[in-house]
Amino acid sequence: MAKKSAINRDLKRRKLTAKYAAKRAKLKAATMDEALSMEDRFQAQLKLAELPRNSSKTRIHNRCEITGRSKAYYRKLRMSRIALRDLASRGQIPGMVKSSW
Repeated sequence: MAKKSAINRDLKRRKLTAKYAAKRAKLKAATMDEALSMEDRFQAQLKLAELPRNSSKTRIHNRCEITGRSKAYYRKLRMSRIALRDLASRGQIPGMVKSSW
């Protein structure tokens, strides 16, 4: 099980990302818009820099829904390989069987 503080930190980042997503997208579009003057683009860049760091989508780290583990994470299943193996061996994932050859 991962540390509770790490899990809570990631949840906080996800909430901040959702909260500032529209504002961040608007400012990023303004910085890339070549129709605007350089001063307006620079002002948009400064406003973007004033937003909280944790509101950036790149700071979110994928974590296992069950254990909170951050490594060996399957995006499609939203869990780590260890949790997946544990559930599969208990027969709780339909259609998944342990391979043997």
